[in-house]
Amino acid sequence: MAMPPRLKTRHFRQGQAINSYTGEKSPIILVYFGLPQGIIMIRFFLLLLSLLLMTVGTADAADKKTAHHAPPPLQCVAFSPYVGTINPDYGPSPPKELIDTLLDKIVKETPFRCIMTYGVLNGLDYTFTAAQARHLKVIAILWLDKDSKVNSQSISTGIHLAKTFADTIIKLSCGSEVRTRHGYQFDGEISRCLQALREAKVTQPITTIDTWWEWCNRSLHCEKTLFSDQVDWIGINIFPWWENTFSPLHSCTPAGQAADFHLARLHEVHTANPNKAVMITEFGWPNGPAKAESVNVKTGQRCGVASAENQALVVQSTFKKLAQEHLSGTVFEAFSENWKPSNEGDFGKYWGICQGEPPFACSKKLAHP
Repeated sequence: MAMPPRLKTRHFRQGQAINSYTGEKSPIILVYFGLPQGIIMIRFFLLLLSLLLMTVGTADAADKKTAHHAPPPLQCVAFSPYVGTINPDYGPSPPKELIDTLLDKIVKETPFRCIMTYGVLNGLDYTFTAAQARHLKVIAILWLDKDSKVNSQSISTGIHLAKTFADTIIKLSCGSEVRTRHGYQFDGEISRCLQALREAKVTQPITTIDTWWEWCNRSLHCEKTLFSDQVDWIGINIFPWWENTFSPLHSCTPAGQAADFHLARLHEVHTANPNKAVMITEFGWPNGPAKAESVNVKTGQRCGVASAENQALVVQSTFKKLAQEHLSGTVFEAFSENWKPSNEGDFGKYWGICQGEPPFACSKKLAHP
């Protein structure tokens, strides 16, 4: 039975409406023979409703699938090849063979597939070639200090490496703890570096890494700094161990509370800089000297105990809490460095999760942080 022209036209337009909603290209023709117009309209809207529910359900399932398969946040480890008798202040640079050996240890004996490096000169530029060959991602620090000429070399070399290893280097930093070491004396060097990276149009996000205290502008009520509007992301170093030693503000944080301390400081910095991603770029705990305690120079409190067990606890619990908020972090450090005690006392050479002497064995306690 043929439909009246008006009804046929209306059904065709209803079909067009469904086409428009579902994205179908083939024509949908709705034909109802011998049914009153009211029933036809009810059935039409029921059909449209069912299509809507199907579409929403499919989208929801896709969202859940995407969330389920979202890549986990990166767990990184700070990497410096100044092991054994090698010293960054004098003597020979780390040879390529040593860098290869150390990175092989990270790949084979730890879960980390991301490293953070400290400089691009004096043979350290080979690190990026070696990292790329092992499919490691890199957060690259362009080391800045007192010598502006050397800083310029670091900046120009860093730009070249950032462009050459664009798929390996994922983030850049103009210096590490420059303010912590020198106060505000070299703020201009940091800004010069940031501006140079902008002008070079590097693709990686840029920052300057410093302690959480410096990124809070040395304020009890955390506030923005001079660099807050110059950077793409914020890298903060947090060490309850050193707070336990030197800080009258946070003078007693045992290993079991270190992860909460890390996240609390991160949240403070993010609250002051709500439009910036914040990453903990250094955290950790010394594994020795065995059972040695930190003593606060201001209060006399004893709250930190150095041990391999406490180191593993701090690393694992911090990465777990970061993962719950889908945040990346960098543990300090991959290999213990013997040259550090002169600068950091007895605890300086005990921060590595791997030994600083051959065969550079890594902690079995951190196989799955």
